[in-house]
Amino acid sequence: MNHNVDERFMDEALALAERGRGRTSPNPMVGAVVVRDNEIVGRGWHPAAGEPHAEAFALREAGDRTRGATIYVTLEPCSHHGRTPPCSDAVIAAGVTRVVAGMEDPHPKVAGSGFARLREAGIAVDIGVREAACRRLNEVYITRIVTGMPFVTLKIAASLDGRIATSSGHSHWITGPAAREQVHRMRDEHDAVLIGIGTLLKDNPLLTTRLPGGGGRNAYRIVVDSRLRTPLHANIFGEDGRERLIVFTAVTDRKQIAPYQERSLAVLHAPDTGNGILDLADIMRQLAARDICSVLIEGGAEIGGSAMDARIVHKVCFFYAPRIIGGRGAVGMLGGTGITTMHEAIDITEAEITRFGPDFCVTGYVSRPPAG
Repeated sequence: MNHNVDERFMDEALALAERGRGRTSPNPMVGAVVVRDNEIVGRGWHPAAGEPHAEAFALREAGDRTRGATIYVTLEPCSHHGRTPPCSDAVIAAGVTRVVAGMEDPHPKVAGSGFARLREAGIAVDIGVREAACRRLNEVYITRIVTGMPFVTLKIAASLDGRIATSSGHSHWITGPAAREQVHRMRDEHDAVLIGIGTLLKDNPLLTTRLPGGGGRNAYRIVVDSRLRTPLHANIFGEDGRERLIVFTAVTDRKQIAPYQERSLAVLHAPDTGNGILDLADIMRQLAARDICSVLIEGGAEIGGSAMDARIVHKVCFFYAPRIIGGRGAVGMLGGTGITTMHEAIDITEAEITRFGPDFCVTGYVSRPPAG
């Protein structure tokens, strides 16, 4: 076994897996390459839920060259019948003699059984090549399987002095076109985009994905609205796909809810934790039950602060524009309850900085374990 060679071919598989980003949920992203005589003879990736898995595409492309070959796959080949047949069976039938996998699949229906089936068939199995990269690739899938909750990203756009709006409430636009285009890419990659009622009433956003050339998909649009004040003429109702719009509220009055239901809009109940703040952890559990595995929070200071208070955030993406707003009445980045002493502060790990035109984005992971 040559670790450098294995890592090089696993990197090819990782790059292939990326092609499915934003399209495979609730399945993982997976890439695979079939290698014979140190040459790639088959490539594949999982394009979408319900479609064949990466291994199937790679084996099909390799054809009869699979005999005696090695297959590199970013995730353990499945061993159960779902919407597609078991990949482990396909690998065995193809005559592959070695499987190199990035990581074990944490799904209870797999969880090592795929590797066990391969070994029983006499196939050599090596696990853990580029494991950290494979885990990062499928952070959404792993979080959903292990915790039962969606993977939540909090996005904020602010001035250099940490303001998201002026004292008059004006905020369009703090960041430039390149940063805003990146936000649309993030929408395209997430299952749902969530805002609070304050942002809806103030900005009346579409929450659709608008990429150059018209590409991209619209995620579920989620509104957190404790008193059900969402206007029926709001922009989010004017787009196709109302079945992908969900309003969460503490209201139980059927008469108040009826006008929304008459327009085929989903109104779901979430408990009020006090002061009109809905239980965001409960909302996340309800979304997970609908196979919504990733949520992008795009709301204002209050919904962002409440999300951090509720410990549902896994990742932050804070966009900063090199401009100063100032003013005591200007709106800060996060509201909510926050902390009282510095030892309670939430640390962000693996922080990275990326430039988007004149703006820059700080991304990182919340170190405090989220609520499960």
